[in-house]
Amino acid sequence: MEVLKDLGLKNNFFLVLCFGPLLICSCYSVERDCKKFHIGLFEFSTLINGEIKTSYFSRTEDLEIETYEGKIDSASIRWVNDCECILTKLNPKSNQDKRPVQIKILSTEGKSYTFEYSFVGKSDNKQRGTIKKIN
Repeated sequence: MEVLKDLGLKNNFFLVLCFGPLLICSCYSVERDCKKFHIGLFEFSTLINGEIKTSYFSRTEDLEIETYEGKIDSASIRWVNDCECILTKLNPKSNQDKRPVQIKILSTEGKSYTFEYSFVGKSDNKQRGTIKKIN
């Protein structure tokens, strides 16, 4: 305490003790190693009408092919940056299917990533999910 007094910091010692850990914690950054999720085989599970449904999809640099309940669907994928892409169905069957989907990877951890998605131009209705890379 004598050292603090000599430095004129005695009154600020309490503030340093209280806010020091807060400053250290605020430096924490979320991992976003998005490039490793551009290509591969993935699994996505979601709750629909009280039941967990799972779809599988493979992704190349510019194509995504999804299998869901025995149906196969494909979309072009355009990466806007390392963590954001736009999916556009190749064979849309309805007007809603024609609307591109914007995907943003929020965080990555090991073999999975958390993302948010919405129709392009409809950012007021964003959904979130987690995808697991299986190969």
